[in-house]
Amino acid sequence: MPPLINLTGQRFGRLVVLERAGSKNKRTTWLCQCDCGNTHIATKDYLRSDTTHSCGCSAKERRQRASRKHGLWGIRLYHIWDNMKRRCQNPDNPGFYLYGERGICLCSEWNEFQPFYDWAIANGYDDSLQLDRRNNHKGYSPDNCRWVTSTVNNRNKRSNRPITFNGKTKILKEWAEFLDINYNTLRKRLGKCGWSIEKAFTTPIDRGKSHARRTYK
Repeated sequence: MPPLINLTGQRFGRLVVLERAGSKNKRTTWLCQCDCGNTHIATKDYLRSDTTHSCGCSAKERRQRASRKHGLWGIRLYHIWDNMKRRCQNPDNPGFYLYGERGICLCSEWNEFQPFYDWAIANGYDDSLQLDRRNNHKGYSPDNCRWVTSTVNNRNKRSNRPITFNGKTKILKEWAEFLDINYNTLRKRLGKCGWSIEKAFTTPIDRGKSHARRTYK
């Protein structure tokens, strides 16, 4: 394990490090004093990143400026954009390890809300749709994003690996529907039980036994 680098007294944006505060998710945290007067606990990764550093007051100021600039701060699209940006750029965000840490970034054009808003409206956005990346290994940009239903979005998750059987390729949820076998049963067969794809897909379900368990247990 590398030696701990003492950040006490160092300034990062509006934050001045006061002392070590403990750890969070195996990462050292530091108690900081913000220029606005509030204290804030942050990880070393956050302090050393290119993110604007504050206790949260700078983000509040940006939202106020955005509200004055385009009056759209409170709408759903703004929150989609704001959450997308945090996942990609803020190491303290709970979803950062799935996005920014994996190299999933936000294109420079969408660092400002207005260009993202204009793209969304021009590409069929409405409040029933969700933002989806066509290629889950690439970042957020106009050429890799689209608006889809929740069903399509769920099926495009990174965890949904395609499975080929008898010359057809589907994700597991689609195979469950196609074979009329419970999705969790298929997942258990392929995972915990270690069955081959052929055995998992062709072994019939004992419907009577399953019904008896539900009725009498």
